[in-house]
This record gives sequence, C-alpha cells and structure tokens, in this order.
Amino acid sequence: MDFLTLERSVWTRLREETRPVVLYGMGDGADKILDRFAQLGITAAGVFASDEFVRGHSFRGFRVHKLSEITGRFGEDIVIVIAFASQRPEVLEKMYGLDARFDVVAPDVPVVPGPVFDEAFVRAHQEEMEQAYALMADEQSRRVFLDTVRFKLSGKLQYLRASETGKDEIFRTVLQPTGAEHFADLGAYNGDTIRELLSYTGGAFASITALEPDRRNFRKLSAWAESSLSGAVELVQAGAWSEDTVLRFSDKAGRQSKVAETGRETQMRALDSVLGGRPCTCLKMDVEGAEREAIRGAAQTIRQYHPKLNIAAYHRSADFFELPLLIHALCPDYRLYLRHHPYVPAWDTNLYAACP
Repeated sequence: MDFLTLERSVWTRLREETRPVVLYGMGDGADKILDRFAQLGITAAGVFASDEFVRGHSFRGFRVHKLSEITGRFGEDIVIVIAFASQRPEVLEKMYGLDARFDVVAPDVPVVPGPVFDEAFVRAHQEEMEQAYALMADEQSRRVFLDTVRFKLSGKLQYLRASETGKDEIFRTVLQPTGAEHFADLGAYNGDTIRELLSYTGGAFASITALEPDRRNFRKLSAWAESSLSGAVELVQAGAWSEDTVLRFSDKAGRQSKVAETGRETQMRALDSVLGGRPCTCLKMDVEGAEREAIRGAAQTIRQYHPKLNIAAYHRSADFFELPLLIHALCPDYRLYLRHHPYVPAWDTNLYAACP
C-alpha cells in the first residue's frame, strides 16, 4: 500500500494557503506549531482562545483574541489551526463545532521532540508501516491504522472521529480483566488506570506493581492506594526504562513528566528487575515517549508470561507502527490491536495485545 496516496500533508497545504491562518490555543502545542511554521515559511495571522481565557494577554508576539474578534477582522473565510490537545467532551464539542463552520485542521506534532509526520517521514518508513499494518488483528485496528495515517498527514478531524471507540469495547473484547490479574502499571500517574482496571473486576486482583517517577504524582498514588487497596501492592517511585539506572527527568507533575536533558535526577527501573521473575498477566505502559525502553526492560516478563498489553502509541510519530513491530519481534504469538479513544489530536491512540 502506498500510504502517501491516502491524504495530502497539512504542512504543504498551509504553506500554499492564501487565506488568513489563525491558531486556536496557546501553550506547548502552539509553540511547536509556530516553530514549524517558521521552518516552512508559513505565516500565522493571529491567535485566539475560548472567550473565558481571553484576558488581554499576548502569546509569542500575538495578542490573544476572541474568535468574534478574529472573524470581525478577517471574516469567516479563514483556516483555523487547533494548537492544543484535549479529551474533555465539552472541549471536543467546541472543536467539532468549529470544524462544521470553518476550515479547521489540527496539525500533528509529536508529544516528544522528534520527526514530524509528513511526506518525507512516510517515504522513509513505508516498509515498516506496511509490515505493522499487516499485523493488525481485526478490521477496526486496520481502520484505526489508516485513519491515523490520514489524520497525521492531513490534520483533518474527520479521520479521528471516524474510527474512535470508547475504552469499554477493548476492555470487554480483548483485555477482559479478571480478579486474578497480576497487574503492572508503568506510568501509574495517580492510579487512574488501576482504578479503570479494577472497575471491571469488582475491585479484585492478585497483585499490583506500579511505577511512577514524578514525586507529586507518586504522593497522590500512594495516598489513594493506602486508603483504597489491600493485598499484594508494590509502589515504586521510579520511571520505566530498559535497565536500572538514574536519568534526568522533567518533573512537571500531571501527565507530562518525561526523560529530559535537564531536570531532577530520577531512579529508572526495568520491570524485569522490579518483578524479579514474579508473574505479570496484565501490563500497561504510558511513559511519555519511553515506551521502547520500557518494553525492552520488560522483555523477559513479556516472553515468559505473555501479559495482556495496553501501551500508549502516540507520543512519537512512529509509535503506532514501531511499537507493534517491537512487540511482535518479542512474542509473535500476540494478536495486535490498535484503538483510538476520543481525543484531539491523535492522543490516546493505544496498542493493545493479547495471546490466544
């Protein structure tokens, strides 16, 4: 399959655009998009935010306007570039409402610094993408794969909406957690995924091992676990990695803490080392771009126990095809599934896997 035939690159399109191009949103995503604009010679005409966030302030040299002020100045024949991420239903509805009224795109910029998904990227990874696509276990996974390519190329919201599903579908059909799970959570945050898992088991589990590097998140995780869990629970304040080591970590709290060139020195652990041969039947990874290293650090556990897998596949441009290939190389018996859950841009696109 020639993936370049699926859509045209949003970056090429914006470079050729003659209408005013305005950004919706501020922050890290907008910074990345404006930096990309500067590289490609794309000119932004303005920046706007939701009315409740407009306080007469500026962002990157642009005064932040309300949408009504933008349309009052440029009219409605504009291109709106969504420059932030959200999964909140009320925010998604606002984005979809804009999409119905204006020409809207949400250019894909990776969460972790690295190559942007454009025509050159697709040409460089065509063979790997074909291999990963061929490994998808069901029609929904193939649909998500192709719509992910289409979205990442074009930035069109329709492709995210066309193939999204709620998490209940994959939990009930593929993961099917039971009360006998030995659950390992890499990037445990405040325990939200553990709570999600336990909602399907009536709170029952065999053991829980959770790694979380951020000290503030770890305090929240520990407080919740102490008040809510009893039994075989091991909480480790460490990041997931390919080996036990110490690395610098951007200590930002929330979900955005990650390995970085500067930051707090943080203990990193390989899951194989933490478990020391103990069983794992269900394994979740959401480690802000360190999924490759975390998989390598769990290679022995994956080969020995074949745990059901729930792995974030959206932090880097190549995650949605490279991570399936990595898991397949470790254990060819896995059936591999790709799902996208409601989010703009293509965040919460996850790789799920289970052995027959």
